[in-house]
Amino acid sequence: MTINTMQLYFILENTPATQNIMLVGKHGIGKSRILEDFFEARGEKVVTLFLGQMSDPGDLIGLPHLDEKTGRTEFMLPYWFPTDQKPVVLFLDELNRARPEVLQTVMDLTLNRKLAGKSLPAGSRIISAVNGGSEYQLTELDPALVSRFNIYEFAPSVEDWISWARGAGVDSRIVSFIDENSEFLDGEGSDFNFDSESLERTPDRRSWERVSSVIGDFAELGENHQALVSGIIGNRATSVFFDFVNNHKLPSVSALLNDFDNQKKTLETLSFTDFTQLNQAVFSWLEKNSENQNDSNVNIVAKNLEAYFDWFAVQNKKELQAHFASLISAKNFPGALNFIVEKAPCFYQKLLDLSSDL
Repeated sequence: MTINTMQLYFILENTPATQNIMLVGKHGIGKSRILEDFFEARGEKVVTLFLGQMSDPGDLIGLPHLDEKTGRTEFMLPYWFPTDQKPVVLFLDELNRARPEVLQTVMDLTLNRKLAGKSLPAGSRIISAVNGGSEYQLTELDPALVSRFNIYEFAPSVEDWISWARGAGVDSRIVSFIDENSEFLDGEGSDFNFDSESLERTPDRRSWERVSSVIGDFAELGENHQALVSGIIGNRATSVFFDFVNNHKLPSVSALLNDFDNQKKTLETLSFTDFTQLNQAVFSWLEKNSENQNDSNVNIVAKNLEAYFDWFAVQNKKELQAHFASLISAKNFPGALNFIVEKAPCFYQKLLDLSSDL
């Protein structure tokens, strides 16, 4: 079973600290970010160790030294090991990229919470992440090690990312693009044969963040920006994205219903035909997404839906109000109608009153 972000939160909340968790998923989908945000919000420190970068066990357990008092060899604590006796969340990233000798050290850590004879503070957690798929160069994991983890295939939804991206300030052009072209959020992996033709870059969630950071200061995007972005998400995704940005006038329905106030300037530039298309798009979006909204977001969507409808009256566009109201009787949108009836009953009555006057 594949889990999304909300299910992962539930698992993290309800799994005892004594049980280890392994997340299986593609690179660049935000595993480490989600873990850090979740546990830091609870006041728990997250220590991330990239096991694939460790050349020998000493990188994980620390270096040996001679204790002159006892005449015995001991291991100096590594830089990350907690010395304040406060529990930590130890995130073992790239577990199946680690060398076999490093994995042997992990065995004791996952079973006994010990490293070179020293115990982690009580209440510490161990969470690992692995990549799955033939496109990765991976180390086969010992079944005894695998058995020490609760294993979940993690695939956060597009809606998860859009919600996060809007709150994180990702460039609105990217959010709108992904909202309508979700297939470009997680690009398929490429086969790398070390020649220029096979090194085609494909997009992932991490790369879209990088795109946002380089285009955010530019209101207009030209050929130089396209060349810059192509090295981040690849030629095909870049071409489709720039076509969208340069030719797409309608605001994203998701942006409209989640952040209506910031869409008003865009609405003022639209034609009557544009609005009829947008009205249809609003109902289509509700039909597709209304059941995927959490309780707090439902209230926001319902409020902005009515604000959008009322904006027509303020702008003296009552014929567009009539067009919007006529869509509630369309047989193509039963889910959208149910959402309005259940979540915005006062607005529904307003639509009925207008429809009766048509």
